Amino acid sequence: MSKREGEILGHPKGLFVLFFTEMWERFSFYGMKGLLIYYLVRYHLFTDTNGNLLVGSYAALVYAMPVLGGYLADKYLGFRKAVTFGAILLVLGHLGMAYEGHAAEMVDGVVKRDGTALQVFYFSLSLIVMGVGFLKANISSIVGELYEKQDPRKESGFTIFYMGINLGSLLATIVCVWLGEEYGWAYGFGSAGIGMLLGLLVFISGKKHFMGKGEPKNPAILQEKVAGIISRENLIYLLGFLGSFIVWQMIQRHSVVGGLLLGSGVISLIYIGWEASKLDKIGRDRLIALTILILFSVVFWALFEQAYTSLSLFSERALDRNVFGMELKPGQVNLFNALFIVLFAPIFAWIWNKLSKVNANPNTVIKFSLSLIFAGLGFGALVIGGNVSGTEKVAFIWIIFMYMLHTFGELCLSPVGLSSVTKLSPTKIVGFMMGVWFLATAGSEYIAALLANIASIDHSGDEAASLAVAKASYMNLFEFLLYTGLIAGAVLLLLSPLVKKLMHGVK
Repeated sequence: MSKREGEILGHPKGLFVLFFTEMWERFSFYGMKGLLIYYLVRYHLFTDTNGNLLVGSYAALVYAMPVLGGYLADKYLGFRKAVTFGAILLVLGHLGMAYEGHAAEMVDGVVKRDGTALQVFYFSLSLIVMGVGFLKANISSIVGELYEKQDPRKESGFTIFYMGINLGSLLATIVCVWLGEEYGWAYGFGSAGIGMLLGLLVFISGKKHFMGKGEPKNPAILQEKVAGIISRENLIYLLGFLGSFIVWQMIQRHSVVGGLLLGSGVISLIYIGWEASKLDKIGRDRLIALTILILFSVVFWALFEQAYTSLSLFSERALDRNVFGMELKPGQVNLFNALFIVLFAPIFAWIWNKLSKVNANPNTVIKFSLSLIFAGLGFGALVIGGNVSGTEKVAFIWIIFMYMLHTFGELCLSPVGLSSVTKLSPTKIVGFMMGVWFLATAGSEYIAALLANIASIDHSGDEAASLAVAKASYMNLFEFLLYTGLIAGAVLLLLSPLVKKLMHGVK
C-alpha cells in the first residue's frame, strides 16, 4: 500500500471519522450547556450563586471522569469500545434532559419547584457525566494513535480535530439554544440528544478507517468471567451505568465535588510521581514538563469557562445584543467563540506549519504563555467596553473582541495541549495522562464557578437586577480576571527556558 492511500488532505481517513463523531458529540454537549444556566435561573428559579455552583459541579465532574475512563480504556477496553459505550450513555442522558416537568413558582416569597423534574434532570446530567468520562479522553487518544510518535502532522491533525469540536459547538449554539429559548427547553435539550445519536452512528460506521487503532491491548482479558458470572467487559459496562447513580447524588452536593477534585488531583500527582520514578531521565523530565503545563492550563480554563456562567448572565443583563437590527438570544452570544475557531483554526494550523519549516515555530511553553495573556486581554476588552458605555449597556463589539482574543488563546493551548499529552507521556499511561489533562480542566471548571460568584446578583422571581448593579459586579470580576491572565502568562514565560529544557527536543 502506498503511503498516500487511506488519506484525505494528507491525513488518515480515520481523523475525519473522529472529526464528525466529535462534531456531533460537541453539538449535543454545548447545545445543552448553552441552555443550562438560563434553564436553572429562569425555569427552576435558582439564584445566581446556586446556578453557577451547579453548572460548575456538573462541568467539573464531566472533565474529572475521563481519568477513570482513560484508565479503563488503557488497561481493559481499548479506546474504541470505551468511546462507543460513552456515546450510548450520552444519548440516554441528553434525551432525558428533554423532560421538563413544571416550571418553578414563587408562592408567598418561597420558591416551589417540581422535585420529580429536578431529579430526572440531575440523573440525566449524571448519565452525561459518565458518558463523557468514557468518550472524551479516549476519542482524543485515538487521534494520537493514528500518527507515529514524532509525526510532524500530529499537531495540525489535532487542530483539524479541534475544528470539529467547534463546528459542533457553533451549530449547537445556533440550533439548540434557539429551539430551547423560542419553543421550549424540551426542544433544545431534545435536539442535543439527536445530535449525539448521529455522532454514535458516524463512529460505529467509520470503525474500518481506524487502521486497527484503539482496540483492546488484551481482548482475552475482557472475555474472562468474573466470579464465574459475567465477563469483565460487561462488568465494566454495568459498573459504569451504576456509577451514574453515585454521580446523581454527588452533582447535588457541591462541597463533595470540591473534595473529590482535590483528592483526585493529589492522587493523580502521586501516581505521576510513581510512574516518573520508573522512567529514565528523559522520560521523567518530559513527564514533569507535561505536569507543569497541565497546572498552568487550570488558570486558562478557569478564565475561559466563564462563558457559561458569569459571561452568559452578563450577556443577558448588561450587554446590548442588537446586531444589524437583530437581537440575539443571550445563549447565542457564545457562537462567536465557535465561529472564530472554525475561521482561525486552519489559519493557526497553517501558521504553525509554515513557522516549523523555517525553524521559527514557538515552542509549546511559549504558546501556553500566549494563551494566558490572550485570556486576560479578552476580559480587558470588556472592562474597556464597560468604561466607555457609561450608564448604557455594553456595546456588542466589545464581547466580539473578547471572544476573538479568547479564541486565539484557546488555539494556542487546547489543540497544542492535546498533542503534547500524546508526545510527552510514556506510552503505557497516555490514556491516563489524557485523563489528567481533563481532570485539570475539571478543577478549573469548579474554580470558574467560584470566580463567577464574585459577580453573583441574587434576586427572586422575575425581578431583574438593575443595570448599574449588574455592570459594577461584572466589571469588578472582569478586571480581576484581566490581571490574573496577564500575571500567569508572564510567570510561565519566565519559566519557559526551564520547561523547554525538560522536554528534551519535543516541540
